[in-house]
Amino acid sequence: MTDISVNNLVKGFEIGNPILNELSFIVYSGERVGILGRNGCGKTTLFRILTGEIDYDEGSVMIAPGKRIGLISQIPVYPEGWTTEDVLKTAQKQLTDAQERMHEIEEELENGRYEESLLKEYDRLQADFVRLGGYEADAERSRVANGLDITPDMRERLFDNLSGGEKTRVNLARLILEDTDILLLDEPTNHLDLHATEWLEDYISRFKGTVLAISHDRYFLDKVAQRCIEISDGKAEFYSGNYSFFVEERQRRFDERMKQYEKDEAKAAQLRKAAEQMRLWAFMGNDKLYKRAFSMEKRIEKLKKTERPTTRKSLSVRFKEASFTGDEAVVLADLSKAFGEKQLFSGLDLEIIGGESVAVIGDNGTGKSTLIRIITGEEQPDTGFSYLGPQIRAAYLPQIVRFSDDSRSALDTMLYDCRCTPQEARDRLASFGFRGEDVMTPVGVLSGGERSRLKLCMLMGSDINLLILDEPTNHLDIASREWIEQALSDYKQTLIFVSHDRYFIDKFATRVLSFDGGGEISDYKGTYKEYLSWKERQKSFADSSRRQTSPAPKASVPEKKQETRRERKPDTSRASAKIEKEIARLEAETEKLNAEAEECATDYVRLMELDEKRQEIEKRLEELYYQWEELNE
Repeated sequence: MTDISVNNLVKGFEIGNPILNELSFIVYSGERVGILGRNGCGKTTLFRILTGEIDYDEGSVMIAPGKRIGLISQIPVYPEGWTTEDVLKTAQKQLTDAQERMHEIEEELENGRYEESLLKEYDRLQADFVRLGGYEADAERSRVANGLDITPDMRERLFDNLSGGEKTRVNLARLILEDTDILLLDEPTNHLDLHATEWLEDYISRFKGTVLAISHDRYFLDKVAQRCIEISDGKAEFYSGNYSFFVEERQRRFDERMKQYEKDEAKAAQLRKAAEQMRLWAFMGNDKLYKRAFSMEKRIEKLKKTERPTTRKSLSVRFKEASFTGDEAVVLADLSKAFGEKQLFSGLDLEIIGGESVAVIGDNGTGKSTLIRIITGEEQPDTGFSYLGPQIRAAYLPQIVRFSDDSRSALDTMLYDCRCTPQEARDRLASFGFRGEDVMTPVGVLSGGERSRLKLCMLMGSDINLLILDEPTNHLDIASREWIEQALSDYKQTLIFVSHDRYFIDKFATRVLSFDGGGEISDYKGTYKEYLSWKERQKSFADSSRRQTSPAPKASVPEKKQETRRERKPDTSRASAKIEKEIARLEAETEKLNAEAEECATDYVRLMELDEKRQEIEKRLEELYYQWEELNE
């Protein structure tokens, strides 16, 4: 069944320059579709057309009859004095109205007005209340709010006093509680931390309706999207898979078009050369060849020409790196920091070695950015100290970028702050997407993503060996994120970054520092995927320990069977503990092999030996995990 049908849609805000030009696609019931395209290609405009917020110039848009549609980017205006809880309750208005009417009827019955019509109405309202889940409404509201990090304190605050990000989260919660049939999500993860994003992914995976999502979060698109629609030059191109499939398939199509273009150009060049040769021979006295040359030129004109495929320019500059000798890049000793009664962390001891790439992750408000500001010297700890190695030259890209003078243009800012030539400044700015008149734009009117790009462009001209990034991909489209990743891929010095972008974390992290809340910090030396596997194992161990320590319920079984269980339990417990000890030993051995592999990075023979050992250990670990699960089941 078709939920959304768009046919030859045209929409423009300037005469003769349509942003959507004969756009056509169909979305079937229950599909989860990622909407892709560069900033300004018309993705949000399309969503506003689907909800009826704006009209279109030509074409047709059809939403299945009776299907309710909700858009997350819209934040309605609510009456003055409404709290967050009041806003959430609007999603359950039908239940609220039914409950209020039931109370009114109860009061009338108490006052002695016994009428058959009232009793029938009360019975009907009560049946509707139960059918719509009225008795579970409060629990469902709390479940959704907790999943999106809407705290009890935040639910009591006035909605008008919330930040833009908090309002977006509340609006998303309201939309989910409304249980709409079609969800339109416009950058839903922009103001969500990892925990809330994972919760949203899980919710969408179980959602029975249709989902269209605009997002720059590639990990989110990989988890959510079943297929992708790319809007390019106002038209739609279709990809029958998630974001990773889209990347590979788009490159394959580009290569195929380029081959066809080159083939057509070669054929046309061959015919032109032959026609020129015939003209030459005709000039030398062979009149028949002149007609053939004329005929061949007509054939060239009629030849079907493939348009040359284009792609966005990639980043062409790299970080300048200062040489670094020694081990210690950053040292934190007995560090603690609190704001009022909230203790972010205490007794933190940490040593970051030169060349490590450390991802700092965790929920919002757990102290990630505070730790970064302590390392850069912008914030002072309550106790302990932080220092950088003697040869460290650090560069810092903050979450909120500021410049020395907002009235200066991007070009002037580069000239004043980076001490480079005008041509060098223009070349570097062009590499980051600032071309033509863009370089004359005052930095004060740039968007958050443009300010981050400009600041990173400035940092790349410095000799550095420690790069600190606080949410570097926030507010950037996918192309800009890929630019940054391309620049960082050749950077071999120390990197510390705070990020919620799991695609970015997975690509660069060699060590993960996880803020778990309540002052707990996990330090895992390994990639993000390895960290997630380790976290799952730790959760399994914890669940098993709880099952073993919790008292088993008494059962009325024969005495003989009870004795048998009492005899077997110590053996099972000892075997499980023995396996856990062996697992811990092998994991420690794997870490040692990884460390040795880094030291022997140029010794190919030794690396092969270490890899063989690591594979043997991993095989043994898999066997032990299976045995451990069997025992504990």
